[in-house]
Amino acid sequence: MSVERQLTNKRILITGGAGFIGSNLIERFLTQGNQIVCLDNLLTGHYKNMEGFQGNPHFTFIEGDIRDLAICRKAVDGVDLVLHQAALGSVPRSINDPLTTNEININGFLNMLVASRDANVKRFVFAASSSTYGDNYTLPKVEENIGKPLSPYAITKYVNELYADVFSKIYGLETIGLRYFNVFGRRQDPNGAYAAVIPKFVKQMINHESPVINGDGSYSRDFTYIDNVIHANEMAATVQDPSALNQVFNIAFGENTSLNELFETLKLELSQFDAKIFSVQALYAQNREGDIPHSLASIEKAKSRLNYHPTFDVKSGLKEAVQWYYQHLK
Repeated sequence: MSVERQLTNKRILITGGAGFIGSNLIERFLTQGNQIVCLDNLLTGHYKNMEGFQGNPHFTFIEGDIRDLAICRKAVDGVDLVLHQAALGSVPRSINDPLTTNEININGFLNMLVASRDANVKRFVFAASSSTYGDNYTLPKVEENIGKPLSPYAITKYVNELYADVFSKIYGLETIGLRYFNVFGRRQDPNGAYAAVIPKFVKQMINHESPVINGDGSYSRDFTYIDNVIHANEMAATVQDPSALNQVFNIAFGENTSLNELFETLKLELSQFDAKIFSVQALYAQNREGDIPHSLASIEKAKSRLNYHPTFDVKSGLKEAVQWYYQHLK
């Protein structure tokens, strides 16, 4: 049974707060009486994601880069808790530009750990990734069983876990890693070469364009709605069980959906707003380099130690997300 633990009266740094996940976390924790500091370089984040917070006396925005240690030190000053979401995402982007991915995701992550340690931050909760499972194709994915990474991005996210573990053991910084599985929902950017599959498909279908499915559509993912991820961060930020500290947890719903099933569900939901969308057909292309065939999380560890109990399955999440996108992309 889920018991919500609210985070209140804290000073929280959210890195990457102008991005998709970060801005949703800011929205949640501002409403609970916290002071929020957002650090973002706006490389992939957007001012528009923070429009609802500007002018709020409890919100501070620092435009800066986690590759700059001085900026990291400024951002963590007086902070109780760090929710580290800043990263350069996307497997294809990391394959095209491994240097920048490494600089931001590893050097930047280390800067944040050092700054947090030196500022006596109590807890550091960070966005880890299901890409860490690499070439271990066993399903469901269990935290302790990973394979070799299949992309530069996956390497960086695994190195994050290693660094967090070392900082927890040597310096006593409380760290918790949340391995996100294909998060989707409001404010996820549909634009650009590295847009995630769901917002990209939605935008194309709204424009009556055929989305491109890589492979034959049988590849599957554990798509995870944003509200589940907000819940997970709240549980990680407030958990008192010592067995939950210096750990990584799968954050997902625990069901997988094929790309073909995803397309059909999106078509069904979108056609309620525009009947023409029901006639849109998908196109098929080659599989992408670095993609794994199937992803499905075991969330038993997060349930038992964090009291993580996701409430949105993929269909209920897509219903909410499609409604938001149709209002904002039209």
